[in-house]
Amino acid sequence: MQPLQWIALIAVAIVSTGSALHALLYKRDPAAAFGWIAFCLLFPVVGPVFYFLFGINRVRVRARQLRGESGDMEAEPSASLPRAIPTAFRTQAQISTAVTGLPIAHDNTLECFAGGEAAYPAMLEAITQAEHSVYLSTYIFESNGTGEQFVEALAAAEQRGVTVRVLLDGVGEWYSWPPVRNQLRRHGVTVARFLPPRLLPPNPVVNLRNHRKLLIVDGRTAFTGGMNIGDRHLLQRPGRREGIRDLHFRIQGPLAAQLEQVFLDDWAFITAEQSLPVADTNNRGEGTALCRTLVDGPNEDMHRLTMVLVGAVAAAREHIAIMTPYFLPPRELVAALQAAAVRGTRVDIILPGRNNLPFMHWATRNMLWELVKWGVRVYYQPGSFDHTKLLVVDGHYTQIGSANLDPRSLRLNFEVMVEVYDTDFGAEMTAHIEHIRGNAERITLETLDSRPLLPRIRDALAWLFTPYL
Repeated sequence: MQPLQWIALIAVAIVSTGSALHALLYKRDPAAAFGWIAFCLLFPVVGPVFYFLFGINRVRVRARQLRGESGDMEAEPSASLPRAIPTAFRTQAQISTAVTGLPIAHDNTLECFAGGEAAYPAMLEAITQAEHSVYLSTYIFESNGTGEQFVEALAAAEQRGVTVRVLLDGVGEWYSWPPVRNQLRRHGVTVARFLPPRLLPPNPVVNLRNHRKLLIVDGRTAFTGGMNIGDRHLLQRPGRREGIRDLHFRIQGPLAAQLEQVFLDDWAFITAEQSLPVADTNNRGEGTALCRTLVDGPNEDMHRLTMVLVGAVAAAREHIAIMTPYFLPPRELVAALQAAAVRGTRVDIILPGRNNLPFMHWATRNMLWELVKWGVRVYYQPGSFDHTKLLVVDGHYTQIGSANLDPRSLRLNFEVMVEVYDTDFGAEMTAHIEHIRGNAERITLETLDSRPLLPRIRDALAWLFTPYL
């Protein structure tokens, strides 16, 4: 063997072994760690390349340090939690306080919009009326009819002297062609891309996506939820099938300042710009809802949302209602849902009967028996794909935002959620879920066990890749 061949062989062995060692030290899921170790060692060239592209899923965000300040608002001690929070949820509120370091924001008003026909006009009106700042962060921003309306509104705000910043995810922007960033830049709107994969300078990482959907206007009005920007979220499209169903929310009050801070952290991390207008945190709202921002991502915030979710399920006494498009929850959340059902709490999980990602539907169906067996009630809703993310506990505690209950959202994506302590809002969201449930098909053990052999094998194989989905 020639010397160069020996050198190449040794280099491949070092890279393969080093990749396997990295997976051993830094992967927290044993199945994922074992899979990556085996892949790197059995396929010495391909394995390390794939691990570099898809397996290294942590990043240290230094946005707060870039601004030269802590960036965290001082959280209230547990003893001073608002009296409006029922006793059963005070422990939950304390968990969220400890996990987030953020206070509960008082006096907020929330409004729910179903579908793009309702949400987009409200968002465009807010941009049109902006006086000081417009901050927009979205995963998908399509360059179609809906996208063009937003481009025009943002450009008009920029031209009248409003500070406008748009943060697009580096992968999500490619869901539409041509990329909308070109139109925005032609109109003078400042745009940044969140960790776009590229060769020069090298950044081949495909994961680590910014899945947050945020629009904050003047630090007082915020929109968040699961809705991207584009025609795909219009329910009624002439000549085409019904669009994606989803809910989006307008929040007016002090919580907008917390959500604005999330945007500013992301913007500073990507651009290092630190001089943007910041909301006055002393502004008071006119509503009654108690709210708090929950951030989660493959950085220092990792696993925060899972801890809060488990705490909320543990606090439930009467009813847990969940709507999510993708459902592959971590083991600790599965156990919490099982325990809730066993102790007599009604647990309803609403999933789309037709998923836009078939392999996710297959993988989920393979694990549903674990929940159904212990009394968790699972439903498949008919009709077009529903992208809604909702959690309501006992009609009082609600979570809304961008995160799905799957490994990608809870481990790989940067997500933002809002927890709401408010009985009126909780009742409204419960009613929405109950309406959907009334037309849905309940999944039983008999339904799952009666699947033919080949679909069961397919579902199990899809589930086998759960750590990597």
